[in-house]
Amino acid sequence: MKYKTPYPELLSTAIIWAIAASVTGALLWLLSDVFWHGMSQVNWEFLTQSPSNAGREGGIAPIIVSTALIVGVCLVVSIPLGVGTAVLIAEFAANKSILGRLVRLSLDVLAGVPSIVFGLFGNAFFCKTLGMGFSILSGGLTLACMVLPILIRSTQEGFRAVPDDYRRSAAALGVSRIATLWELLLPAAMPGVAVGLLLGLGRAIAETAALIFTSGYVDRMPESLWDSGRSLSVHIYDLAMNVSGGEANAYASALVLVSFLVLINSAISWLAQRFRQSKILVV
Repeated sequence: MKYKTPYPELLSTAIIWAIAASVTGALLWLLSDVFWHGMSQVNWEFLTQSPSNAGREGGIAPIIVSTALIVGVCLVVSIPLGVGTAVLIAEFAANKSILGRLVRLSLDVLAGVPSIVFGLFGNAFFCKTLGMGFSILSGGLTLACMVLPILIRSTQEGFRAVPDDYRRSAAALGVSRIATLWELLLPAAMPGVAVGLLLGLGRAIAETAALIFTSGYVDRMPESLWDSGRSLSVHIYDLAMNVSGGEANAYASALVLVSFLVLINSAISWLAQRFRQSKILVV
């Protein structure tokens, strides 16, 4: 007797494939639109020259440098704090401990805070209270506060996904807890760390509202982290909303931003895979 697939199962499968196709189609439409309108404007001069005529002409060299510095500050601060906090609550703090519950509650609240609130906090604390002013450092530290909840949660789930047999085997062999963490658990949890980095970096590099209040609007080449700098996302917003005739360069800047996201995401995924393989081979 030939088995027939039940109708509800066929319907649910069709719905799932339709949703996946819709998401993929929306992404392809977005990328094709940005590529179609922006590719003609992107060239070597556009990437190496400074903007002129309110951004309608010239390039985005200072914008790229400012964006790289802002994201660099964000990652330098958020990665050690994020991974360290995730290790604390996943490996050293009991699930029912007061510390663990307070940290998890704080992360859940921070993950739901709008970016504009982070921008106001960064302006009040980093720019005014600490006296950093509108600077790349203020913008990067504000983005680090935004990225931490995503990075910590993803890294924590990566550690929790590691089977307990790994920990028991290491303890039975007399391996120290630090060595177990670095040589065994961290490589196994690396997919979760990579996901947290990708999500956090995607939010940081594309953030606009928080950076308007912290890093500023200045489009000149920054000389230090204390200088004000305009990120790519802020530049795109300014050209599209405030500058008449700036749509062409806005599309070109958006294409550069998307290209950076793809390259950085690919690089992080490759580095995470290489780190995991090297640790596994050593072990």
